[in-house]
Amino acid sequence: MKTIFAVVLAVLALGAQAAELKVGFVNTERVFREAAPAKRAQQKLEREFAARNSELSTLEKKGRDLQAELERENVTMSEAQRREKERQLADISRDFQRKQREIREDLNLRRNEELAAVQERATRVINQIAEHEHFDLIVQEAVFASTRIDITDKVIRALADK
Repeated sequence: MKTIFAVVLAVLALGAQAAELKVGFVNTERVFREAAPAKRAQQKLEREFAARNSELSTLEKKGRDLQAELERENVTMSEAQRREKERQLADISRDFQRKQREIREDLNLRRNEELAAVQERATRVINQIAEHEHFDLIVQEAVFASTRIDITDKVIRALADK
């Protein structure tokens, strides 16, 4: 981070001596949140994981129902019945946790793949804007960036056009 800051300062110092420096800023978080390709990727992931999430919800409901039955009928159940229900509940709980972990891992992997594709497209668009509008420097991470140099809206619009 310090290195990037030093490079930016050096470029700004050189720019002050030479011609006017044109700097831009892109808020990548906003691009990932608001750009059409990012929204499509999110919807794609939701559709892709809908069946597995539904299965997980069904398993969770089954566990809650069994737990409620155990609490409700605890007094009237024989010891063997109670142990069998508790074993079933433990099996359901283990299965739920395993499936939940698998879904989370798969979702994170797929989300990273989709975001990488969006990032690649955004980078191409940023490069096109930089060339077309003659930017000297465009940064994507900054502690502070004036709205005067923020080109995030241009990038989001350009991604929507593609």
